[in-house]
Amino acid sequence: MRKIISIALAVAMIVSVANAQTKKVSILGDSYSTFKGANPDGYAPFYPDANNDVKEISQTWWSLYNEAMGYTLEVNDSWGGTTICNSGYFHMNTANSSFNSRLWKLGNPDIIFVFGGTNDAWAKAPLGEYKYSKISKEDCKSLRPALAYMLNSLKSIYPKAKIYTILNSELDEGVNASFRKVCKHCGVQLIELHDIEKQNGHPSVNGMKAICDQLLEAIR
Repeated sequence: MRKIISIALAVAMIVSVANAQTKKVSILGDSYSTFKGANPDGYAPFYPDANNDVKEISQTWWSLYNEAMGYTLEVNDSWGGTTICNSGYFHMNTANSSFNSRLWKLGNPDIIFVFGGTNDAWAKAPLGEYKYSKISKEDCKSLRPALAYMLNSLKSIYPKAKIYTILNSELDEGVNASFRKVCKHCGVQLIELHDIEKQNGHPSVNGMKAICDQLLEAIR
């Protein structure tokens, strides 16, 4: 009887390890998470780029992370130059490409990484007011309500997924503070990056490794 129980426990442990190793990861992001051929058709990838030493998918932060954890990529819905809110560069309406327009395209993930806010900061999109309910299309032209809408929507659409928000280094403090407050209110872990080496404004090979290492450190 004890032998049967021991075998059952061993099988359960093997199944548990196998399940942990086959978790599916989806990404909602901007150019920092792009790579030609890895994103939906029609999206604008940054990588590979002549002025950046990241030349292979295996060098991206998400490929490094999945390799380290034994996870698989479900969907990489990353689009270069996109904002979380519906206000882009030169005050353009980005409702058709913003993060909030792509919430339903992430497949069936166990883990979701939201890596954005960089273009909102660089485009100097309006921060707006902190708002967590009854958020309108007009509200979503500003970062704070758009971020809250995005996180609450992701939690509703993918109730079984663990969601993490990644914030780039060297951004405006107003953007940083907004992410901290909204993520805390929405109950989503925020991972603030630091000391990320960049080439042509984007993570280099060393920068990608640093992002992966900081994710591994933050998520235990």
